[in-house]
Amino acid sequence: MPIKTIIEPFRIKSVEPIRWTTRAQREELLKAAHYNLFLLHADNVLIDLLTDSGTGAMSTNQWAAIMQGDESYAGSRSFDRFKNSIQDITAFRHVIPTHQGRAAERILFGVMCKKGDVVPNNTHFDTTRANVEFTGAEALDLVITEGRQPASTHPFKGNMDVAALESLIERVGRERVPLVMLTVTNNSGGGQPVSMQNVREVSAVCKRHNIPLYFDACRFAENAWFIKLREPGYEDHTPRQIAQEMFTYGDGCTMSAKKDGMANIGGFLCTNDDLLAQQEKDLLILTEGYPTYGGLAGRDLEAIAVGIQEALEEDYLRYRIASTAYLGRAISAAGVPIVQPPGGHAIYIDARGFLPHIPSEQFPGVALGCELYLEGGVRSVEIGTLMFAKSAQMDLVRLAIPRRVYTQSHIDYLVEVILEVWANRQNIRGLRLTYEAPFLRHFTARLEPI
Repeated sequence: MPIKTIIEPFRIKSVEPIRWTTRAQREELLKAAHYNLFLLHADNVLIDLLTDSGTGAMSTNQWAAIMQGDESYAGSRSFDRFKNSIQDITAFRHVIPTHQGRAAERILFGVMCKKGDVVPNNTHFDTTRANVEFTGAEALDLVITEGRQPASTHPFKGNMDVAALESLIERVGRERVPLVMLTVTNNSGGGQPVSMQNVREVSAVCKRHNIPLYFDACRFAENAWFIKLREPGYEDHTPRQIAQEMFTYGDGCTMSAKKDGMANIGGFLCTNDDLLAQQEKDLLILTEGYPTYGGLAGRDLEAIAVGIQEALEEDYLRYRIASTAYLGRAISAAGVPIVQPPGGHAIYIDARGFLPHIPSEQFPGVALGCELYLEGGVRSVEIGTLMFAKSAQMDLVRLAIPRRVYTQSHIDYLVEVILEVWANRQNIRGLRLTYEAPFLRHFTARLEPI
């Protein structure tokens, strides 16, 4: 009989204490934070699932590589290792480092987009959408119908609707579509993967219309693992081979190395277009730094060079996806509505299904996130009406699991907290805004209970 217990494929070498608080303390802390979990001090959070971006634990090999960091301003050895590691996976001609993913997005869209353009994506995440819209272009989500249905068990709910993409290009004209993006995995849609078949089909449409295809590759390794598990013909491929094939269908990518780069900071922008690369480097120099460091220290380049390779290790991916699925199965078995099937980096609770008595304009995702904090000191993030306003297609609460940080007992504790909130869900109230910023309002919004 196979052993079913999930174990972490690593040993713990250093520990960081976490602080317990009482419910009474958390009530005061949440009120002081204006019911916005972003405004809480991290020391007052027990289990922090706000994001998996930059919150992971680095390996001994990454820490060892950090000591080799070459801090030369131009032409450092660390950049060579960084570039070679990324090209080993992506094979893109130009690799441009940035301080994080949104900087890569700002540069890409700043160079390629103008007012009146339309940028289709399966689903834009918050910074992607904001950077597209900042140029005056329209960010359009074209995920398949199943991707907007939390209970659907389609194996590749991150797929783009290829017919809708064709229709869009025909309707607005190729000249208004400077690029197409695919987010792998699809973060805003529940951490759902994109199939290789869909990548090929989207790529074929782009090539037919001479439109560049770019990947938002933050979680490319997790997407590769899902393809291995779920797509016929790939069961004998390694995650590396799958990722390498996927990138052959694109013209470039943006990447936050704080996700599947396994680092605490950093990102990059890749392209095969020589002229575009020069324009991007010109803008990079203006705001980020010289093209061989891009706003990063040499030690950060080293950590990413190692981490992006570690993200493709099968033992790690097997554990990562199994641990997330364990959480999803445990709470859904008790009736908690989640985005099915469980995603790669996070479980997404369907807040509209969890709190049907709270309308979207009263932010059910925020209300649920606040209650999880009050009940157990757990910090999550709303992905819904507060984050995306009128563009929101669902109201979700994302429980993003940092890489190599929490153990199985932390996950079991989390299950208990969620089920306690589920049992008392009828007592949860909605909220209203008292302050919002013009862009990315969820980061600094202030709310109060209704």
